Formats: sequence, structure tokens, C-alpha cells
Amino acid sequence: MTAKHTDGGLLLHDLLSRPSPPFALLHRPESGAKDRLEVITGPVREVRSLAEIPVDDGQPGHQTLVMLPYRQLTERGFACQDDAAPILAMTIAQYGDVDLAEAAGMLPDSKIERQSGAFDIGDEEYAEIVRRVIADEVGTGAGSNFVIKRSYVTVIPDYSVTTALALFRRLLAAETGAYWTFLVHTGTRTFIGATPERHVSLESGTVVMNPISGTYRYPPEGPTLSGVLDFLADPKETDELCMVVDEELKMMARVCPAGGQVVGPFLKQMTHLAHTEYLLTGTGTPDVRDVLRETMFAPTVVGSPLENACRVVARHEPHGRGYYSGVLGLIGVDSDGQSRLDSAILIRTAQIDGGGRLSLGVGATLVRHSVPAAEVAETWSKAAGLLAALGIEAGPARGEPAEHRALSGHPSVQAALAARNDRLAPFWLDDPRQRAARMAQFAGRSALVIDAEDTFTAMLATQLRALGLAVRIVPHDRCLSELDPPDLVVLGPGPGDPEDLSEPKMVTLRQAADRLLRGDKPLLAICAVRIKIAESKRDCPSLSTPMRPSTPL
Repeated sequence: MTAKHTDGGLLLHDLLSRPSPPFALLHRPESGAKDRLEVITGPVREVRSLAEIPVDDGQPGHQTLVMLPYRQLTERGFACQDDAAPILAMTIAQYGDVDLAEAAGMLPDSKIERQSGAFDIGDEEYAEIVRRVIADEVGTGAGSNFVIKRSYVTVIPDYSVTTALALFRRLLAAETGAYWTFLVHTGTRTFIGATPERHVSLESGTVVMNPISGTYRYPPEGPTLSGVLDFLADPKETDELCMVVDEELKMMARVCPAGGQVVGPFLKQMTHLAHTEYLLTGTGTPDVRDVLRETMFAPTVVGSPLENACRVVARHEPHGRGYYSGVLGLIGVDSDGQSRLDSAILIRTAQIDGGGRLSLGVGATLVRHSVPAAEVAETWSKAAGLLAALGIEAGPARGEPAEHRALSGHPSVQAALAARNDRLAPFWLDDPRQRAARMAQFAGRSALVIDAEDTFTAMLATQLRALGLAVRIVPHDRCLSELDPPDLVVLGPGPGDPEDLSEPKMVTLRQAADRLLRGDKPLLAICAVRIKIAESKRDCPSLSTPMRPSTPL
């Protein structure tokens, strides 16, 4: 069903006079109208699977507003603390938009009382978790980066939906640089957020993802040119972004037949901090539910490689995540009758229940260079926008946000951003149509790629197909029966200790390497784990440094 379009001002006025039925307010400056607030109403129902999300091929317009919880990644077979949070799907009955300034004048500006609040995991305890994750997970090869959540919890006395609307008004006025600023009221609980990060969008056959990572926390006097340049030169911050770009390129390779193209990087300035980001673009005509399934969930809020990062998160987080790091998506049909999706990652988002209990989840990206105290400070900075709207100082005294300098366009900043691509493979910076056209020198040959629980294999397949090879990907537990026909076998990367022979995956990979190295079939082993397995069987040439080719492949 396509929503009935109505006057947004009148619709908002009606909601404010009786703000209890389900509704949503969305400000989407990058994907909607920059100076408009979208107003949506409709019934909300709980569904258990992505397949149950209502999608039809009706008239152009918006159809469904959907909220995916973190536990939905169980549909992909990934681990989590399963809290049974359901998918929330609002079938859009009425839709309108209203001038943002006019809407701000209509929204309540009432005082928000609150009780004292605190993080459910204190600063020292969180710092200790950071130390453990670096030593026990990053240090043992379980993955390259992980995001561990903690939640700021407080109670708003005499809470009502009107209170939530007043909080939303403050957030609209104060936060800059958000991809979506939103309020979603389901009838029993309310979500309010200003998220900086697109999850995935689909419009006219173009798929876009937006990996964001690396955080510059503004000093009390506000951002400075020297501070931004120091941030952009920090290897830890650069590595954070590169790792999540790799992980989202894996997703793009599974959604788009020719893979994704990397555009950027860019500096994204917000009210209390700045991030670095890329855009990833590709083409395809997938079902929006398949797009959502293949992109659950962003590595920027889980870690990488994704499947094992989910296991690590489940080990170190004592409770389910609810909707933190999930997705809020708007589904519909475009003017050409094709499916349309715009979605944002549920971060910097508060959930408020009917009794006024507010929970705000935040997390820091932990890598081998992480400093525990700095990661604690990063979680405070990420909570700052919503806490400021509540009248709460985020962490050590900071004062009011200083007047921002728009530094993203400064020539020195642009040069520092561009320099980050000097170490990246040009293959992923090129238009997919061009790279496929000029590289098909192995047409007629075949390759088998063995997936060892890292979907980097999808990126490898994209590169091999660009060379003209016919490629199949098989999971490691089925690979032994598939080794003979192809012209090339690739042992893909994955987490784990190659010396751990109690791990069935490592035993299977060793058996595969042994068979291949006793024959004459070309073998390519990717990453230290696979290379070590191969070298244990025979002397093999290897690269001891990361493969960042100056030419494609």
C-alpha cells in the first residue's frame, strides 16, 4: 500500500493535538529535502523475519518504515545475545512534509526534567573491557576491529510523548551533520536520534553505502585546522576507516554484480565531533529485503570480519543490544516503478519507554592501537548530542559547543584526505564498467574461492571476474569435494589460529592445502593464517607486507 499524501503542516498539527497513535518525524537532509520535515502516520506491527516486511509494487511513494533490531542478524546465522526484540514495521497510511522552520515553531519547547543518570558500564570497567578485547581478541587474530557497546541510562519524570517531542525539537536545532534526525513513536515506546551514518540506500538501481569511522573530538574551543590535520595523519584513525571500508565493500560485492566503487574520503563535521567517511556505490536491482539481509549489520558498529566480530561482541557484551546498531529504513517505490530504500544506522539514538526510562547506546571502535582512556572519551563524545538536548554535560566539562569552522573544504584538509588513497588499490576506485572492460585477459578460465568465514571472498570473486575468470565461492566445510575442476584455487582469509587443530575449519584447510600443493594446480593463499597453512606443507613464495598494489590486482 502506498501512503496517502497530505499537507504536512496539518498532519503535524493533528499529531500534536493527540500525540499517542504511532507516528514518525524524519529530517533527511542528504536523501530527502534539506529544509523539510517528513511527517508519517500508520499502524505498527511486530514481525519476526525480513521476508514478512510488507513490500509491494504499487504506486510511487513511501510504503513502510521499518526498524530492525540487532538480533535480526540471526537470520544470517551469526551469534548474538538474543533478546527477542522484534522487527517493527509501520505501514504508512499518511505522509506529508512541512518546512523545517515552521515545524520547529510548532513543536513543544517545554522544560525537560530528569533524574541523575549514568552509564550501565562505568568508565573504568569499560576501559578494562577495551584492554581485554585488544589482548584476547585483536591480539589473537580473532579480527581487526570490534565495537563494544555501553548505554547511558536515566529517567525523565512525568514523561509523555510531548516530552519526547520537546527533546526532538532541541536535537533538530542543535545537531549538525546528521544523515537522519528522527523521532519514531510506536505507541508504546519512542526512539529519538541524530545518526550520522547511512546504512544503505537503493534508488533507480543504484546502491550506496557510507562507511564512517575515525573520530576527532573537538576541544573546548572548537575544531582547529591543526587538530583536524593531526587527526587525518593518525595511523590508528586511518586504519579504522580502511577496515570498515573493506568490510562494506564485501557487502557491496554480494549485492551488486560488478561490486562497489569507492568515492572519497570526506570529512564529516558534526556539533561535538567529526568523522571521516567514504561513499561506496554500485548498480543492481535487488529486492530491498535482500539488500537489508546482506548488509546486516554495518562493521562500523560491530567489527570485522563481521561473522567472527559478532561472536566477539556476544562474548564481551552481557546483554542484547535491542535496536542499537540496527537499521531504520524507509521503503517505497520510485517514479520508474522500481523499489526504493533509504536507511540509517541506529546509533546516537535514545529509546524511551512509557515510564520515561531513557537508554542511549554508544560504542567505540577498538583496534590494536586503541588507548583505553581515549575509547572511553569517545563514547562520551558520541553521546554528547543527545545528552546536551537533555541538559546533561557529556563527560569532563566542555562548555557550550564553539562556533564551528567549516574545515572540510580547506585545501590542506582536502590534500590530507586525498593522500589516504595513495595506499589503496586503484581497482576499487575505478568505475566497475571500466575495470571489467579492460582486464578480461583470463576469459574461459575458472577459479574456486574457499570461504573461511570472511566474506572478503566476495571481493576476491569480483576481482577475479574482472579478469575474465568464471568464479565459484564455496564454504570451507564443503571445499574438499570441489578442488579438482577449477584452473585456480584461492584459500580465502578468515579468523582463527592455524596451529589449533581442535578447530575443524583449520583441519579442513590444512587438508585442502596439502592436496593442492601435492598437485600442480595454481594456489593462492590470502592472509597470514592461510599462508602459514600452505607454508607448513611446502616452501611457498609469500608477501610479508599487506597487498596494496599500485596497479589493479
